[in-house]
Amino acid sequence: MNDTMMLNSLKIDLGITTTHYDSRLQQYLTAAEAAITEEGITIDSTSIADCNLIVMYAAYLWRKRDTAEGMPRYLRWMLNNRLFGEKVNDNG
Repeated sequence: MNDTMMLNSLKIDLGITTTHYDSRLQQYLTAAEAAITEEGITIDSTSIADCNLIVMYAAYLWRKRDTAEGMPRYLRWMLNNRLFGEKVNDNG
């Protein structure tokens, strides 16, 4: 999935139809990828699952700026599973 596809997925998730926020949303995608990497997860940019994880994380970051709510449980669960799966495969 390329950057344009990820940006479009994020915009659909957030219900944004204009291009006015594209550069800012791209920054959220970059920040999401960095945050995921900081957790010890190796991102494969050719993996649809990893790209979707980045989009979900970016959507969470976008929404949290208004609500200051914690990370959704489903996202934390997905990050934990991704990290644990990667660590198990590295040690196996």
